[in-house]
Amino acid sequence: MAEQAKAYRQASKKGTQLERYATLDALSKVELDLYRMKEAGTVVRGGIGHDAKVTDLDMTAKTPKATVSDCVDLSRYEAYDVKERRTIPLPTEQPKRYQATGTLERWKGRWMVIDIDTARGGAC
Repeated sequence: MAEQAKAYRQASKKGTQLERYATLDALSKVELDLYRMKEAGTVVRGGIGHDAKVTDLDMTAKTPKATVSDCVDLSRYEAYDVKERRTIPLPTEQPKRYQATGTLERWKGRWMVIDIDTARGGAC
């Protein structure tokens, strides 16, 4: 999440280590966000709060797997239009706190994010 936040602050993955922690599927979701941000001329300011907890762990599988539930807090989050130099308000229907779920696998001694799902997350 720290590397993702770094990328969102500049609308680019340049200078981040996203590839070190995310597989191609998870990385492509972030890259799509970054592409849209760059096209719109926006970056993220402020912080995104997290309260992540491991909710499932299988270390006995051939490829160990984990599920992480994260309460994402957008109360300090700001989208910023770099061309017009102004803050863009979040849509009114966007909850300030919502549940996200991450799926991870252990590859070569480190945990890799396989998928991040924010679509089904309810309030937390």
